[in-house]
Amino acid sequence: MRIIDAFAPAKINLTLHVIGQRADGYHLLDSLVAFGPMGDRLVLRESGILSLSVTGPEAAGVPADPSNLVLKAAALLSRPAGQGAEIHLDKYLPPASGIGGGSSDAAAALRALAALWDHPLPAETAQLGADVPMCLTPRPQRVRGIGEALDLVSLPPLPALLVNPRVEVPTPAIFKGLDSKDNPPMPDVLPTFTGAPDCIDWLATQRNDLQAPAIASAPVIGEVLDALMTLPGCRLARMSGSGATCFALFETLDAAQAAEATLAQRHPGWWRASGMLGDQTQKAQPHSRASSS
Repeated sequence: MRIIDAFAPAKINLTLHVIGQRADGYHLLDSLVAFGPMGDRLVLRESGILSLSVTGPEAAGVPADPSNLVLKAAALLSRPAGQGAEIHLDKYLPPASGIGGGSSDAAAALRALAALWDHPLPAETAQLGADVPMCLTPRPQRVRGIGEALDLVSLPPLPALLVNPRVEVPTPAIFKGLDSKDNPPMPDVLPTFTGAPDCIDWLATQRNDLQAPAIASAPVIGEVLDALMTLPGCRLARMSGSGATCFALFETLDAAQAAEATLAQRHPGWWRASGMLGDQTQKAQPHSRASSS
């Protein structure tokens, strides 16, 4: 019996510019995305049925029924009759937190099931959500349109601390709270960065247009950003996606890890994780092993 191990890395919106809105209501974005070494883990075993179980420190409230994006992703793959998989999802990323946990889980499930069933990845995955296509290739990307225009970009590894105050914010309400839905995009051509410091300096000139309405909806997000900015070595603090997870960028990983320890003492109830943001392709590659049972 084969077992496939898969990793679903956190997706971080380093920038998120809302630059328009289509007639059908979808918002047009221009966002710079990177992926972190922190994430959820999936274990898939060959089986005659398709099933999902969910455990882990952030499993509370995560469904194990067909409403979960993991099972919706599995339904996109054609499989031979009688062939399934027992999928176990170990949740480490807080759900509904602006770092693409559910979408990254679905993308990891697609990669793993394609390996388990020897099946190509489906051509169309956007029906699972705008974040799933970008999570299929967990490398730094520029994301435009409604999430369908993806361009790989070169970014230096960025030492970061992620923090979530354990509140959920409703994404539709955050978009509705925007003062303007026609904001400037990033430059047509992104700079060439020599390292983390100049990349962070440039990121500081950009925006997350959803940050202000998210703070208005959940003021604790502002408290998180203020707390991050007071940490030694913090060069930039910003919210990811529609929140409530925020990130702080540092010049070194040691500084990010020291900041995590400090924050743990000051706010022990907040979720937090530190690491290098960037390319997680190798870590996210499914690994096959034989069952020991």
